[in-house]
Amino acid sequence: MPVSKSDPLPEHSSLKIVVVNTVNLQDDAQQPDADARAALEAQQARSRALRIGLLQAGYNIIASIPGDIYMIERIAQLQPDMIIIDAESDARDVLEHMVFATRDAPRPIVLFTEDGNPSQLAAAMEAGVSAYVVAGLQTDRVKPVLDVAMARFHADQKLRTELSDTKARLAERKTIERAKGYLMERHHLSENDAYQRLRKQAMEKNMKLVDLAQRLLDASDLLG
Repeated sequence: MPVSKSDPLPEHSSLKIVVVNTVNLQDDAQQPDADARAALEAQQARSRALRIGLLQAGYNIIASIPGDIYMIERIAQLQPDMIIIDAESDARDVLEHMVFATRDAPRPIVLFTEDGNPSQLAAAMEAGVSAYVVAGLQTDRVKPVLDVAMARFHADQKLRTELSDTKARLAERKTIERAKGYLMERHHLSENDAYQRLRKQAMEKNMKLVDLAQRLLDASDLLG
């Protein structure tokens, strides 16, 4: 199951990790020039360092999957706790898929790449990436990076929950205020008397005040 915003930070060895791989780790004799070969070698070195770092730290890698259009379905089936993207220089297509893969079940995402392009960084933030690591990956850095990503993800989820709760409270207050206004106008009550009537009826009916207020407003709409 994805990490819940209310759960404590799990031990890293218990995390179920899926690696989304966009890098060809096989030697490619068709590389057209020295620069392209050097870029491929750098990507391969980073990918190997990543996997060695994960294994040495004892992480539970449940799958390594390609970053294609079927990635969304595979992630839904695997239900990882964390997603690691091992990306080539341009991972924007993978990041676009990741938006849909984690839309309903957010998870910490870590992106390892050789590309520090600002446009890709913006796409990574849009996809909910918790840590973006460019070049120079060492095996002993893997665990600290993932620890930071997990902590950042939890902090972000907590903030989102607080914002959602605040919006919900404001919406409830607005509903109650509208219901009070209806009672004040219809029965010529003061604001306090209208509130006390709502509160008393809510207690008698064993309902939340906002639910009673909404029911009152719905009834008033039906009656015109």
